[in-house]
Amino acid sequence: MSRTPLAQNELDVIDRTILNELQSNFPLTHQPFTEVGRDLGISEQELIDRIRRLRTIKAITRFGPFFDAEAMGGAFCLCAMEVPAERFEEVVTLVNAHPQVAHNYERSHRLNMWFVLACETPDGIRAAADDIEQETGLPVLRFPKLKEFFIGFRVNA
Repeated sequence: MSRTPLAQNELDVIDRTILNELQSNFPLTHQPFTEVGRDLGISEQELIDRIRRLRTIKAITRFGPFFDAEAMGGAFCLCAMEVPAERFEEVVTLVNAHPQVAHNYERSHRLNMWFVLACETPDGIRAAADDIEQETGLPVLRFPKLKEFFIGFRVNA
């Protein structure tokens, strides 16, 4: 996880447009990258290359769909950890290595690492959190969802 901001000129207008446009309304068609590229005035290959570059420079951490695990019989859980500053990079690498980790955020708080577990089954939450505790030697606080709120989160690039 990169905690260093990108240089001001690291993203050009096309990169910023890609980041803004691909946060919603990605076409579910046979050739979605061709369609999006055409809308942006670039080729399918340029769009794919730019998305790869955005991942490489860590402007984005992933590109793909966000599935509602609960609607498919799975579970979500917000988790928090108190990670010593000198171990933060080590612990974030261990936590992010788990495919169940959907998001991971650093906070300026005693509980300085917050992440979401998304698992195929509710029992998967316990297993994933227990594995993270065993690997890091740190407790994982679990905050199961009581009520869902859709906030339509988007970040303008």
